[in-house]
Amino acid sequence: MSTILTTHAGSLPRPAELIEANAARPVDDTGLAPVLADDFTEVLRTSVERVVQRQQDLGIDLPNDGEYGHLMASAVNYGSWWTYIFDRVGGLELTGEDIRTTKAVRSEPGQVRLTSFPDRRDWQRFQTAYNDPDSGISLGEQKVFPAATGAISFTDLGQKLIGLDIAHLQAALDKSGYQQGFLNSVSPGTGSRIVDNHYGDVDEFLEAWVQTLRPEYQAIAEAGLTVQIDAPELAENWDQINPEPTIEDYLAFTAKRVEAINRAIEGIPAEQVRLHLCWGSWHGPHTTDFPLAKLAPVVLQANAKYLSFEAGNVRHEHEWTVWEQVELPADKVLVPGVVSHATNVVEHPDLVAQRLERFARIVGAERVIGSTDCGLGGRIHADIAWAKLESLTAGARLVTGEH
Repeated sequence: MSTILTTHAGSLPRPAELIEANAARPVDDTGLAPVLADDFTEVLRTSVERVVQRQQDLGIDLPNDGEYGHLMASAVNYGSWWTYIFDRVGGLELTGEDIRTTKAVRSEPGQVRLTSFPDRRDWQRFQTAYNDPDSGISLGEQKVFPAATGAISFTDLGQKLIGLDIAHLQAALDKSGYQQGFLNSVSPGTGSRIVDNHYGDVDEFLEAWVQTLRPEYQAIAEAGLTVQIDAPELAENWDQINPEPTIEDYLAFTAKRVEAINRAIEGIPAEQVRLHLCWGSWHGPHTTDFPLAKLAPVVLQANAKYLSFEAGNVRHEHEWTVWEQVELPADKVLVPGVVSHATNVVEHPDLVAQRLERFARIVGAERVIGSTDCGLGGRIHADIAWAKLESLTAGARLVTGEH
């Protein structure tokens, strides 16, 4: 069997010195954008260099910067996979409104509308558990997100920050002997989930995010790197629509967001685009997740060669059989998660190999890249995260008889 390459979804554990240096950064008068400082930039550079080398040491074939450049010093500093973009986009303001506490709205047939986060059907069903700080799935403190109060755009600071991401990753790749790597960037559909106090139209707001994020995608691709567009909303939005819509209405709603991605990456070769799909990385029951069988044909319309998706956690592992029914276009490659952020148990290499073999039997080993369900940084202990990546590469070697 052909060699199966390995990668991961993006976020990796951050070293203490980087976290401390980030926390010490000042922000500008908006409370959103960090003030760049040479001392922080140097800590960031060396941290990226080390995390790329660690991926090399573990045998990861397709690395990134661990999303280290997505740290924030703003008032919404609690994560990074999509909130990092608030540093880079103008027209946003901290108004006190929070998408997790905004007034719930209701959808109607043919008119799908997102509700506030607390109105998710899974969160409502398990409300007691989610509100229990000792449950292991507590959502923690409510966070304040910015709202769009004016026309949004990618700022000069945004250009500088993506320039740093690119420069740091390229230097680290060269030093570690890699020929290629990827950088993560949020999707237009993700950006458009914040409160809109300016455009007043869902489709217009989505298009504004297309134009705003396009410069980041272009910069990554023009540097010769692969851009991974993180678009969990394609699956995750389903749980945030009340009452539950028809399948047809939801797929039409989602198709608009796939089309938005295609407009945003227009002109970028599909070979340089990865699309990451997941059902939300929070630790919880996920009993209302949308089925991949229904979603896959729509998602495959994205002009991305690589499709990254959850396939290792207990809520979605069974969906490997979807690819026996859904024909994978000849120009697409599957990037299934075969180790998961959703458990502290480290998957045995034999299990990783079994999971990879399932996909390889269906589409061919040359069209499978082993990965993680979602980002590992901040979701499990660093020692466990690195052990999972070690198990991932060991399992991939077992598939091809390497030891």
